Amino acid sequence: MNSSKNIIGLAAILSLGGFLFGFDAGIISGVMEYAGPFFTLNDTQNGWAVSCPTFVAMFAMLISGKLSDAVGRKPILILVAFLYAVSALLSAIAWSYASLCFARMVGGFAFGAALILAPTYIAEISSAAHRGRLVSIQQLNIVLGFFAAFLSNLVFNQWFEGGASFLKEDNLWRWMLGVELLPAVFYFFFLFAVPKSPRWLFAKGRFEEGKAVLIKLHGEKIAEEEVQAIQESLTEERNLEKGSFRDSFTQLLHPSLRYILGIGLLIGILQQATGINAVYFYATTIFKQTGIGVSAAFFSGVLLSFTSVVFTLVAMATIDRFGRRPLLLAGIAGIAISMLACSYGFYGATYQLTNEDIAALEKENEHIEAGVLLPIAGKLFESDVEFKTNMKSLLQDKKKYDKSEGAILEAAIEMNAMLVLIGVLGFIACFAFSLGPVMWVMLSELYPNRIRGLAIGCIGFVNSFTAWLVTQIFPWELTNLGNAGSFLIFGVIASVGFFILLKSLPETKGKTLEQIEAEFIK
Repeated sequence: MNSSKNIIGLAAILSLGGFLFGFDAGIISGVMEYAGPFFTLNDTQNGWAVSCPTFVAMFAMLISGKLSDAVGRKPILILVAFLYAVSALLSAIAWSYASLCFARMVGGFAFGAALILAPTYIAEISSAAHRGRLVSIQQLNIVLGFFAAFLSNLVFNQWFEGGASFLKEDNLWRWMLGVELLPAVFYFFFLFAVPKSPRWLFAKGRFEEGKAVLIKLHGEKIAEEEVQAIQESLTEERNLEKGSFRDSFTQLLHPSLRYILGIGLLIGILQQATGINAVYFYATTIFKQTGIGVSAAFFSGVLLSFTSVVFTLVAMATIDRFGRRPLLLAGIAGIAISMLACSYGFYGATYQLTNEDIAALEKENEHIEAGVLLPIAGKLFESDVEFKTNMKSLLQDKKKYDKSEGAILEAAIEMNAMLVLIGVLGFIACFAFSLGPVMWVMLSELYPNRIRGLAIGCIGFVNSFTAWLVTQIFPWELTNLGNAGSFLIFGVIASVGFFILLKSLPETKGKTLEQIEAEFIK
């Protein structure tokens, strides 16, 4: 096997943690359609069940970079894979809402650490010419995980609706969650074939081991160049005082790093504040809001995740050719337009149930009692919030409404569902070739070796906190602000972010990590 294939293979293995993150995020979108009513969750509980892994992940991101600087990337990643497997098993057998959240929080620690360490490790084994494409494998695995999860959910839902004897309304979500155990076990065993990071080995004074890894990865000629660049960088670092965790934070906050730290924080916030986790984690719910029905909503999730895979491949093919800056700016502009289009589509929606609609709902849905919906027969609602409030009041049971919502909306809504579908798919496409992969590529490039783990960990903490906040409050937003208002917020944030980055975003394409350090650290 030649050196190029070696590196690609290693990058694929290392970023399987991203696949598991995507799988978990995609799975929960379908799981909550059944687990939410099973545990009779309110908006806050529903948000926490979905967002609690992200909440834990932000702390994992904060400490995992520095911890891996001390003990190495590989041991932490092996622990990550083990925790993924434990989380999948415990989630599938959860006996209460609290136990489900605990199991998902275990998985949150795993993917928080994996999302930080995998791109860091890949950047450390890559040459400058191919680093962008290789680090982007992480994002490719994330979206492949999403695709596999949405496809898995669709299959399980079709089996359930087809009358499969082993699937019931009360255990369908358990099967959806439990299937994650399989890729987690594969990830655990594959990691034992991964070598230690050569840059980490050099930093620890293990020069011969580090050089041997570089030769195996790149061949003699490129390895010599990499050795020289790493040693020069380490020599500069030795001139700085080495101290405690607190000293590392002091270095990170030094005025010379203010520019690249600010850029990293801005991109980290924008990646999540523009709504990616809301769209992915609640994809089935969002599509159901357009009135297409539960089965079609599951299928639309597969279409969404397939779009993400296609445009992530586009990013991988262009990121080292066109550069980081053009992709990021074009993507954020597209995200803003797409979210505003979704908002406009929902803004024009109206809701009305005729006597015939109500009779059909009563006949086809056991959760709707005869006559309870007649008080609103023929009444036109122009607000989804007002319509849902009236429905919940009439049914007098949140669990009944949750189990019937898809059928009710399908019967009542009149809107341009295609505009919302195009808007969501446009958003996913633009994210997939910009903020998704480019953020992690730039974070793996911008910071000097001595603080790279800590810097990416801190920005990952902020990124994950933003992701948790968006995921936690999205159900509340849908209930209280409505669909149009929720998507309008994302569109405005993306628009503001575009104009800020238009003036401040640097380009790192084709530069070694040491060249980037010399250019951007003043």
